Amino acid sequence: MSPSTPFLSVDLERMQANIARTADAATARGLALRPHAKTHKCIEIGRMQLAAGAVGLTVATVGEAEVFAAAGLDDLFIAYPLWVDADRAARLSHLAAIGANIAIGVDSVEGVQRLTRGGLAGRVAVRVEIDAGHHRSGCEPTAAADVAIAAARAGFDVEGVFAFPGHAYAPGAGHPAAVDEARALTIAVAAMHDAGIAPRVVSGGSTPSFDAALAIDSPVTELRPGVGVLGDAQQWELGTMPATDLALTCHATVVSHAGGRLVLDAGSKVLGADRPAWATGHGRLLDHPDARIVLLSEHHAVVDMGDEALPALGSIVRVVPNHVCTAINLVDELAVHHHGTDAQPAAAWRVAARGRNS
Repeated sequence: MSPSTPFLSVDLERMQANIARTADAATARGLALRPHAKTHKCIEIGRMQLAAGAVGLTVATVGEAEVFAAAGLDDLFIAYPLWVDADRAARLSHLAAIGANIAIGVDSVEGVQRLTRGGLAGRVAVRVEIDAGHHRSGCEPTAAADVAIAAARAGFDVEGVFAFPGHAYAPGAGHPAAVDEARALTIAVAAMHDAGIAPRVVSGGSTPSFDAALAIDSPVTELRPGVGVLGDAQQWELGTMPATDLALTCHATVVSHAGGRLVLDAGSKVLGADRPAWATGHGRLLDHPDARIVLLSEHHAVVDMGDEALPALGSIVRVVPNHVCTAINLVDELAVHHHGTDAQPAAAWRVAARGRNS
Protein backbone atom coordinates (compact mmCIF):
# COMPACT_ATOMS: atom_id res chain seq x y z
CA MET A 1 0.00 0.00 0.00
CA SER A 2 1.38 3.38 -1.00
CA PRO A 3 1.80 6.25 1.48
CA SER A 4 -1.00 8.79 1.88
CA THR A 5 -0.91 11.55 -0.71
CA PRO A 6 0.75 13.83 -1.42
CA PHE A 7 4.14 12.15 -1.69
CA LEU A 8 7.09 12.25 -4.06
CA SER A 9 7.86 9.11 -6.03
CA VAL A 10 10.92 8.07 -8.02
CA ASP A 11 10.52 5.82 -11.06
CA LEU A 12 13.58 3.65 -10.47
CA GLU A 13 14.10 2.40 -14.01
CA ARG A 14 13.67 5.83 -15.58
CA MET A 15 16.15 7.32 -13.13
CA GLN A 16 18.68 4.55 -13.78
CA ALA A 17 18.33 5.14 -17.52
CA ASN A 18 18.95 8.87 -17.02
CA ILE A 19 22.07 8.14 -14.97
CA ALA A 20 23.43 5.72 -17.57
CA ARG A 21 22.65 7.99 -20.52
CA THR A 22 24.40 10.97 -18.94
CA ALA A 23 27.44 8.93 -17.92
CA ASP A 24 27.75 7.33 -21.35
CA ALA A 25 27.50 10.69 -23.10
CA ALA A 26 30.27 12.20 -20.98
CA THR A 27 32.49 9.14 -21.36
CA ALA A 28 32.07 9.21 -25.15
CA ARG A 29 33.52 12.74 -25.15
CA GLY A 30 36.28 11.89 -22.69
CA LEU A 31 34.84 14.21 -20.04
CA ALA A 32 34.62 13.68 -16.32
CA LEU A 33 31.17 13.76 -14.75
CA ARG A 34 30.53 15.25 -11.31
CA PRO A 35 26.72 15.40 -10.89
CA HIS A 36 25.19 18.02 -8.66
CA ALA A 37 23.71 16.19 -5.67
CA LYS A 38 21.75 19.21 -4.40
CA THR A 39 19.05 17.99 -6.78
CA HIS A 40 18.37 14.69 -5.03
CA LYS A 41 20.15 14.97 -1.64
CA CYS A 42 19.98 11.17 -1.38
CA ILE A 43 22.84 8.83 -0.54
CA GLU A 44 21.33 6.02 -2.63
CA ILE A 45 21.17 8.13 -5.78
CA GLY A 46 24.68 9.46 -5.24
CA ARG A 47 26.00 5.92 -4.97
CA MET A 48 24.31 4.97 -8.24
CA GLN A 49 25.87 7.97 -9.99
CA LEU A 50 29.34 7.03 -8.75
CA ALA A 51 28.81 3.41 -9.73
CA ALA A 52 27.96 4.59 -13.25
CA GLY A 53 31.32 6.37 -13.54
CA ALA A 54 31.01 9.80 -11.92
CA VAL A 55 34.36 10.96 -10.52
CA GLY A 56 32.67 12.50 -7.48
CA LEU A 57 29.72 14.65 -6.55
CA THR A 58 29.00 18.36 -6.56
CA VAL A 59 27.20 19.95 -3.61
CA ALA A 60 26.08 23.47 -2.77
CA THR A 61 26.79 23.75 0.95
CA VAL A 62 29.13 22.57 3.68
CA GLY A 63 26.15 20.82 5.28
CA GLU A 64 25.51 18.78 2.14
CA ALA A 65 29.20 17.88 1.98
CA GLU A 66 29.08 16.65 5.57
CA VAL A 67 26.12 14.36 4.85
CA PHE A 68 27.63 12.74 1.78
CA ALA A 69 31.12 12.45 3.28
CA ALA A 70 29.70 10.72 6.36
CA ALA A 71 28.23 8.09 4.04
CA GLY A 72 31.58 7.52 2.31
CA LEU A 73 30.81 9.61 -0.78
CA ASP A 74 33.73 11.87 -0.01
CA ASP A 75 35.14 13.25 -3.28
CA LEU A 76 33.18 16.49 -3.22
CA PHE A 77 33.21 19.88 -4.87
CA ILE A 78 31.29 22.65 -3.12
CA ALA A 79 30.38 24.72 -6.18
CA TYR A 80 29.82 27.94 -4.29
CA PRO A 81 31.99 30.99 -3.50
CA LEU A 82 32.01 30.29 0.22
CA TRP A 83 32.43 33.25 2.58
CA VAL A 84 34.06 31.24 5.33
CA ASP A 85 33.40 32.05 8.97
CA ALA A 86 34.93 30.25 11.96
CA ASP A 87 32.19 27.62 12.02
CA ARG A 88 32.52 26.71 8.35
CA ALA A 89 36.32 26.70 8.60
CA ALA A 90 36.18 24.23 11.48
CA ARG A 91 33.71 22.01 9.64
CA LEU A 92 35.76 22.01 6.43
CA SER A 93 38.89 21.23 8.42
CA HIS A 94 37.12 18.29 10.03
CA LEU A 95 36.09 16.93 6.63
CA ALA A 96 39.70 17.10 5.50
CA ALA A 97 40.87 15.47 8.73
CA ILE A 98 38.62 12.44 8.20
CA GLY A 99 40.00 11.96 4.70
CA ALA A 100 37.42 13.65 2.49
CA ASN A 101 38.70 15.16 -0.74
CA ILE A 102 37.14 18.64 -0.70
CA ALA A 103 37.35 21.42 -3.27
CA ILE A 104 35.51 24.69 -2.82
CA GLY A 105 34.65 27.67 -4.99
CA VAL A 106 36.16 31.14 -4.68
CA ASP A 107 35.56 34.18 -6.88
CA SER A 108 37.51 37.01 -5.24
CA VAL A 109 40.83 37.80 -3.62
CA GLU A 110 38.86 38.76 -0.50
CA GLY A 111 37.29 35.31 -0.48
CA VAL A 112 40.76 33.76 -0.61
CA GLN A 113 41.81 35.91 2.33
CA ARG A 114 38.85 34.63 4.34
CA LEU A 115 39.91 31.05 3.60
CA THR A 116 43.44 31.87 4.69
CA ARG A 117 42.30 33.38 8.00
CA GLY A 118 40.27 30.23 8.55
CA GLY A 119 43.45 28.14 8.37
CA LEU A 120 42.26 26.15 5.37
CA ALA A 121 45.38 26.38 3.18
CA GLY A 122 46.63 22.88 2.48
CA ARG A 123 43.39 21.34 3.72
CA VAL A 124 41.03 22.06 0.84
CA ALA A 125 41.55 22.70 -2.86
CA VAL A 126 40.01 25.67 -4.64
CA ARG A 127 38.45 26.32 -8.00
CA VAL A 128 37.99 29.84 -9.29
CA GLU A 129 34.42 30.63 -10.29
CA ILE A 130 33.90 32.81 -13.33
CA ASP A 131 30.79 34.50 -14.64
CA ALA A 132 29.92 32.87 -17.96
CA GLY A 133 26.86 35.03 -18.63
CA HIS A 134 24.45 34.11 -15.86
CA HIS A 135 25.52 37.20 -13.87
CA ARG A 136 25.02 35.64 -10.47
CA SER A 137 28.37 34.84 -8.85
CA GLY A 138 31.81 34.47 -10.38
CA CYS A 139 34.54 36.89 -11.38
CA GLU A 140 35.17 38.21 -14.86
CA PRO A 141 37.07 35.62 -16.93
CA THR A 142 40.13 37.86 -17.21
CA ALA A 143 40.21 38.20 -13.41
CA ALA A 144 40.54 34.45 -12.87
CA ALA A 145 44.33 34.79 -12.81
CA ASP A 146 44.28 37.35 -9.98
CA VAL A 147 42.15 35.09 -7.79
CA ALA A 148 44.20 32.02 -8.69
CA ILE A 149 47.49 33.80 -7.92
CA ALA A 150 46.19 34.92 -4.52
CA ALA A 151 45.09 31.37 -3.72
CA ALA A 152 48.35 29.80 -4.86
CA ARG A 153 50.44 32.28 -2.87
CA ALA A 154 48.33 31.51 0.19
CA GLY A 155 49.22 27.81 -0.13
CA PHE A 156 46.06 26.45 -1.73
CA ASP A 157 46.00 23.80 -4.43
CA VAL A 158 44.32 25.63 -7.32
CA GLU A 159 42.60 22.84 -9.22
CA GLY A 160 41.21 25.05 -11.93
CA VAL A 161 38.13 27.04 -12.87
CA PHE A 162 34.39 26.49 -13.02
CA ALA A 163 31.26 28.18 -14.28
CA PHE A 164 27.53 27.68 -14.22
CA PRO A 165 25.63 28.65 -17.39
CA GLY A 166 22.38 29.29 -15.55
CA HIS A 167 21.09 31.49 -18.35
CA ALA A 168 20.44 28.23 -20.20
CA TYR A 169 17.16 28.11 -18.26
CA ALA A 170 15.06 29.83 -20.92
CA PRO A 171 13.46 28.63 -24.16
CA GLY A 172 16.09 28.16 -26.86
CA ALA A 173 18.92 29.25 -24.55
CA GLY A 174 20.73 25.95 -24.01
CA HIS A 175 23.11 26.17 -26.97
CA PRO A 176 23.88 29.92 -26.70
CA ALA A 177 24.58 29.50 -22.97
CA ALA A 178 26.97 26.62 -23.66
CA VAL A 179 28.78 28.78 -26.22
CA ASP A 180 29.00 31.65 -23.73
CA GLU A 181 30.40 29.29 -21.12
CA ALA A 182 33.00 27.84 -23.48
CA ARG A 183 34.14 31.33 -24.49
CA ALA A 184 34.40 32.55 -20.90
CA LEU A 185 36.26 29.45 -19.73
CA THR A 186 38.68 29.72 -22.64
CA ILE A 187 39.55 33.29 -21.61
CA ALA A 188 39.92 32.29 -17.95
CA VAL A 189 42.15 29.32 -18.76
CA ALA A 190 44.39 31.47 -20.97
CA ALA A 191 44.68 34.11 -18.22
CA MET A 192 45.69 31.47 -15.69
CA HIS A 193 48.27 29.98 -18.05
CA ASP A 194 49.73 33.44 -18.65
CA ALA A 195 50.08 33.77 -14.87
CA GLY A 196 51.95 30.46 -14.67
CA ILE A 197 49.06 28.44 -13.22
CA ALA A 198 47.88 25.49 -15.31
CA PRO A 199 44.29 24.49 -14.46
CA ARG A 200 43.84 20.72 -14.18
CA VAL A 201 40.06 20.99 -14.05
CA VAL A 202 37.83 23.14 -16.24
CA SER A 203 34.33 22.51 -14.95
CA GLY A 204 30.97 23.61 -16.28
CA GLY A 205 27.58 22.54 -17.38
CA SER A 206 23.93 22.40 -16.45
CA THR A 207 21.11 20.12 -17.50
CA PRO A 208 19.62 22.38 -20.21
CA SER A 209 23.07 23.07 -21.72
CA PHE A 210 24.45 19.53 -21.31
CA ASP A 211 23.90 18.25 -24.85
CA ALA A 212 25.17 21.47 -26.38
CA ALA A 213 28.30 21.39 -24.21
CA LEU A 214 29.08 17.95 -25.61
CA ALA A 215 28.65 19.12 -29.19
CA ILE A 216 30.74 22.31 -29.30
CA ASP A 217 34.43 23.10 -29.10
CA SER A 218 35.07 23.83 -25.42
CA PRO A 219 37.92 23.66 -22.90
CA VAL A 220 35.60 21.90 -20.43
CA THR A 221 37.07 18.76 -18.85
CA GLU A 222 34.24 18.12 -16.36
CA LEU A 223 30.46 18.54 -16.45
CA ARG A 224 28.11 19.01 -13.47
CA PRO A 225 24.47 18.42 -14.49
CA GLY A 226 22.01 18.10 -11.63
CA VAL A 227 18.33 18.06 -12.58
CA GLY A 228 18.74 15.55 -15.40
CA VAL A 229 18.91 12.58 -13.04
CA LEU A 230 15.17 12.99 -12.33
CA GLY A 231 13.81 15.78 -14.51
CA ASP A 232 11.04 18.28 -13.86
CA ALA A 233 8.44 20.38 -15.65
CA GLN A 234 11.02 23.03 -16.54
CA GLN A 235 13.09 20.51 -18.49
CA TRP A 236 9.93 19.17 -20.12
CA GLU A 237 8.91 22.63 -21.31
CA LEU A 238 12.43 23.53 -22.42
CA GLY A 239 12.55 20.36 -24.52
CA THR A 240 15.60 19.13 -22.62
CA MET A 241 13.84 16.01 -21.40
CA PRO A 242 10.73 14.35 -22.86
CA ALA A 243 7.94 13.22 -20.56
CA THR A 244 9.10 9.63 -21.01
CA ASP A 245 12.38 10.45 -19.22
CA LEU A 246 10.86 12.20 -16.20
CA ALA A 247 11.56 10.08 -13.14
CA LEU A 248 10.10 12.09 -10.24
CA THR A 249 6.45 12.87 -9.70
CA CYS A 250 4.21 13.91 -6.85
CA HIS A 251 1.30 11.53 -6.35
CA ALA A 252 -1.73 13.64 -5.48
CA THR A 253 -5.41 12.92 -4.88
CA VAL A 254 -8.27 14.69 -6.68
CA VAL A 255 -10.24 16.24 -3.80
CA SER A 256 -12.60 18.59 -5.66
CA HIS A 257 -14.03 19.48 -9.04
CA ALA A 258 -14.55 23.12 -8.16
CA GLY A 259 -15.49 25.37 -11.07
CA GLY A 260 -14.90 22.65 -13.65
CA ARG A 261 -11.30 22.25 -12.62
CA LEU A 262 -9.42 19.69 -10.58
CA VAL A 263 -8.28 20.49 -7.10
CA LEU A 264 -5.43 18.31 -5.81
CA ASP A 265 -4.15 17.81 -2.29
CA ALA A 266 -0.62 18.84 -3.31
CA GLY A 267 0.30 22.49 -2.90
CA SER A 268 3.45 24.57 -2.71
CA LYS A 269 4.52 22.81 0.51
CA VAL A 270 5.30 19.65 -1.47
CA LEU A 271 5.64 20.89 -5.07
CA GLY A 272 7.64 24.04 -4.34
CA ALA A 273 6.64 27.48 -5.52
CA ASP A 274 9.10 28.09 -8.37
CA ARG A 275 7.57 29.33 -11.60
CA PRO A 276 9.84 30.98 -14.17
CA ALA A 277 8.26 33.69 -16.29
CA TRP A 278 8.23 31.47 -19.37
CA ALA A 279 6.56 28.48 -17.68
CA THR A 280 2.98 27.71 -18.71
CA GLY A 281 1.88 26.73 -15.22
CA HIS A 282 2.88 25.90 -11.65
CA GLY A 283 3.46 22.29 -12.69
CA ARG A 284 2.14 19.64 -15.07
CA LEU A 285 0.46 16.23 -14.99
CA LEU A 286 2.64 13.46 -16.38
CA ASP A 287 -0.24 11.49 -17.88
CA HIS A 288 -2.18 14.52 -19.15
CA PRO A 289 0.25 16.63 -21.22
CA ASP A 290 -2.23 19.42 -21.94
CA ALA A 291 -3.17 19.96 -18.30
CA ARG A 292 -1.62 22.81 -16.30
CA ILE A 293 -1.63 23.82 -12.66
CA VAL A 294 -3.11 27.30 -12.91
CA LEU A 295 -3.36 28.15 -9.22
CA LEU A 296 -1.11 27.01 -6.41
CA SER A 297 -1.44 27.61 -2.69
CA GLU A 298 0.05 25.85 0.31
CA HIS A 299 -2.11 22.71 0.15
CA HIS A 300 -4.13 23.13 -3.06
CA ALA A 301 -3.21 22.76 -6.71
CA VAL A 302 -5.94 23.84 -9.14
CA VAL A 303 -5.59 22.14 -12.52
CA ASP A 304 -7.10 23.18 -15.84
CA MET A 305 -7.53 19.97 -17.84
CA GLY A 306 -8.15 21.72 -21.15
CA ASP A 307 -10.45 19.59 -23.29
CA GLU A 308 -9.92 16.42 -21.26
CA ALA A 309 -12.52 14.92 -18.97
CA LEU A 310 -11.87 15.45 -15.27
CA PRO A 311 -10.39 12.45 -13.44
CA ALA A 312 -12.80 11.14 -10.82
CA LEU A 313 -12.87 12.43 -7.28
CA GLY A 314 -10.57 10.30 -5.16
CA SER A 315 -8.38 9.27 -8.09
CA ILE A 316 -4.63 9.78 -7.95
CA VAL A 317 -2.70 11.73 -10.55
CA ARG A 318 1.04 12.19 -11.05
CA VAL A 319 2.22 15.79 -10.87
CA VAL A 320 5.54 16.93 -12.32
CA PRO A 321 6.89 19.80 -10.17
CA ASN A 322 8.37 22.78 -11.94
CA HIS A 323 11.66 22.48 -10.05
CA VAL A 324 12.68 19.09 -8.74
CA CYS A 325 15.44 20.43 -6.45
CA THR A 326 13.10 22.56 -4.36
CA ALA A 327 10.37 19.91 -4.27
CA ILE A 328 12.72 17.25 -2.89
CA ASN A 329 13.97 19.64 -0.21
CA LEU A 330 10.41 19.79 1.15
CA VAL A 331 10.04 16.09 1.99
CA ASP A 332 11.72 13.67 4.38
CA GLU A 333 11.81 10.70 2.01
CA LEU A 334 11.16 9.56 -1.52
CA ALA A 335 8.99 6.57 -2.33
CA VAL A 336 10.71 4.38 -4.93
CA HIS A 337 8.55 2.55 -7.45
CA HIS A 338 9.43 0.22 -10.27
CA HIS A 339 8.37 1.58 -13.64
CA GLY A 340 4.63 1.21 -14.21
CA THR A 341 3.94 0.15 -10.62
CA ASP A 342 2.04 2.49 -8.33
CA ALA A 343 1.23 0.02 -5.56
CA GLN A 344 3.53 -0.69 -2.63
CA PRO A 345 6.83 1.22 -3.03
CA ALA A 346 9.89 -0.95 -3.52
CA ALA A 347 11.86 1.26 -1.11
CA ALA A 348 11.84 4.55 0.75
CA TRP A 349 14.95 6.71 0.45
CA ARG A 350 15.67 9.35 3.05
CA VAL A 351 16.39 12.84 1.76
CA ALA A 352 19.51 12.81 3.86
CA ALA A 353 20.79 16.31 3.08
CA ARG A 354 17.42 17.99 3.37
CA GLY A 355 17.68 21.40 5.04
CA ARG A 356 21.47 21.31 5.24
CA ASN A 357 21.72 24.80 3.86
CA SER A 358 24.70 26.16 5.81
